[in-house]
Amino acid sequence: MLIVCEATMKFLPFVLSVISTTTVLNTTPAKAQNYPWCAQYSDGSGGTMNCGFATFQQYLADVSGVGGFCTQNSTYQPSAEPSASRFRRGYPY
Repeated sequence: MLIVCEATMKFLPFVLSVISTTTVLNTTPAKAQNYPWCAQYSDGSGGTMNCGFATFQQYLADVSGVGGFCTQNSTYQPSAEPSASRFRRGYPY
């Protein structure tokens, strides 16, 4: 029994280091948001900006009642790949 526990205690740090190294190396970098509309909010001290709106209607719904104004995202780059549609010409699959 003592030999089994000793072997396990020596092997455990190795396994944990492999798992942590694999986790760190497999992370992918976060992508920046790529949306065409930005909302500029003002609170009297400079305000904040949110460029997370795909449509102008989304922007309008967000600033409704809280105020702000809209600008186009100067760093927006349209996607090169066509957007996948869930429904294609009458086929709901």
